[in-house]
Amino acid sequence: MDLSVPFQLAIITVVAFLCQWLSWRIKLPAILPLLLTGLALGPLWGVLQPKELFGDLLLPGVSLAVSIILFEGAMTLRFDEIRGLEKTVRRLVTWGALVTWSIVTVSAWWVLKLPLGLALLFGALVVVTGPTVIVPLLRSVRPVSSVSRLLRWEGIVIDPLGAIFAVLAYELVVASGQDGAILHTLWLFFQTIGVGAAIGCAVAFGLAELLRRHLIPEYLRSFLVLSSIIGEFVLANGLSEESGLVAVTVTGIVLANRKGVRTDDILHFKENLSVMLISGLFIVLAARLEMSELSQLGATALAVLVIIQFVARPLSVWLSTLGSSLNWREKSLLAWIAPRGIVAAAISALFAERLQQNGVPGAEKLVPLTFMVIIGTVALQSLTARPLARLLKVAEPAPRGFLIIGANPVARAIGAALQKNQYPVVVTDSSWESIRSARMEGLGTFYGNPVSQHADQYLDLVGYGKLLGLSPRRELNTMATMRYRLEFGEQNIFSLPTQKTEKEVKHEVAPEHRGATLFAPDMTYARLASLLSQGAEIRKTRLTEEFSFQAYNETPGRQVWPLFAIDPREHIVVFSAEESPEPKAGWYILGLVKEDAAKEEKKAEARAEAAAEKVATANKSEDKNESKTHKRDEKTDTNKGSKQTAGKTQQN
Repeated sequence: MDLSVPFQLAIITVVAFLCQWLSWRIKLPAILPLLLTGLALGPLWGVLQPKELFGDLLLPGVSLAVSIILFEGAMTLRFDEIRGLEKTVRRLVTWGALVTWSIVTVSAWWVLKLPLGLALLFGALVVVTGPTVIVPLLRSVRPVSSVSRLLRWEGIVIDPLGAIFAVLAYELVVASGQDGAILHTLWLFFQTIGVGAAIGCAVAFGLAELLRRHLIPEYLRSFLVLSSIIGEFVLANGLSEESGLVAVTVTGIVLANRKGVRTDDILHFKENLSVMLISGLFIVLAARLEMSELSQLGATALAVLVIIQFVARPLSVWLSTLGSSLNWREKSLLAWIAPRGIVAAAISALFAERLQQNGVPGAEKLVPLTFMVIIGTVALQSLTARPLARLLKVAEPAPRGFLIIGANPVARAIGAALQKNQYPVVVTDSSWESIRSARMEGLGTFYGNPVSQHADQYLDLVGYGKLLGLSPRRELNTMATMRYRLEFGEQNIFSLPTQKTEKEVKHEVAPEHRGATLFAPDMTYARLASLLSQGAEIRKTRLTEEFSFQAYNETPGRQVWPLFAIDPREHIVVFSAEESPEPKAGWYILGLVKEDAAKEEKKAEARAEAAAEKVATANKSEDKNESKTHKRDEKTDTNKGSKQTAGKTQQN
């Protein structure tokens, strides 16, 4: 099927988005639908023809895209995240990688009958995991923080190391039989590491100074970093092959840990760009495969996949975690998760083409073997990692909790109602008096500014998925909604409205910065505080077929303001001005309820009468007790008198 170039590019873009959206809906990493779609569009249906579409630009373009993806991943690595686990990370990317490389090499040589040099190259290619597969998998699995951080660090740091291992193996294959091949390979290893690290540090420090001194306008910051990354990648590779991946990784790590350099906006731009690049790359590289090549691999290739999953990875993790603080459950999940990603696919395509040009026998098997490992590990671990994490009890709980900005009386009342219904709550405030009151009421607290660097380090948000801006300071609510929008998602960010007047319209915060409007447009902090001070209460009410949501709102003798709705699966929905749920029978409503004055008076009278009756009952009880005591005393006196008379009679 011959399609025009623009039409093929449009297909890649649209299908990539649909795969990402589908993975979000079904809670599986996007790599699996992307790979399957690429295979369908390429070798099965012939819709995409990457070689004809991109020509000689395909492999260089893939390399540049991989460098950008790796840099974005490196910018998420902060040293304070792995305190206490540094030794484990070092072992995973060194001794652990060597163990995996050795086992896979022997397996490929013995089981697949590959030449030893080609087996070495294949082993080096499948050592890498990478952020392109690890990050989406972690997003769906949600393991405990220790496992998540170790996998993320390992996946990003091992990518350039795996590429270097592949270069060394390639040089051994090409230079096999020549004198000094081993010494040349060792020199190449240290040269690649040295060139990449030197260029990476130089670029990182240069960028840090430019950004810190504000020598670049705001709208050019991301463009500067992107152009620098591409430039250093090409420069490093020109000086020493595959040192470019080392350079971009070093630059990302140094920038992420450089104090005084704000990189949030740059990271946000790179994250969006990486999602696009990852999606397109997997479809394009999968479309390059030939189904005949995959079908010819046979059962022996599956045997190698089994060895990689059940022998190489567990042994590597066991050796790397000796003496660490990880328990056996965390080690087990760590040993199961190691999907292969885009770096393995890209480098295998590059080296296979070179080896085939040099006439190396068996080189045509390199790409299908690598993709078989990628598809196998991604499919197996995507489907099993989340259930395994739950079984081992090392998965984070579902995000049911609420982060509440403010610990004032309104925030405490709403937080107490949520917590009473088994929804975790943490209230944040810089007022110690408010925090102390919240603690006395049994609420979770964080004393400090929720948008501070201190909060980034110490505010534990595991299990929290929604934000409620309940502070009377609208600026704080706005900053918090902007800060946590990416973490919680735009649909889970809410803040109280402010009182609008004609004079204040031009000072009003834009809707995209303040989140959804909590409860109702007129439900300001002042009004909520006033209602609570007048005796309004937050109550839980169950809806039935006879007592519908409409009946709840129109109940005579009281005023109600729905705040939250809880469905039969205990999923909670927040009422907002932009979107309100439609509760049905079986749902519960958490609402603010204020009885009418006449009804309140009757209730007050009833309470007074009950109190008076209670006092009267208590008085009667006291009178009875006094009467019994008086009679008992009289009886005692009578007995004493009788005994005295009897005694005198006996004496006489």
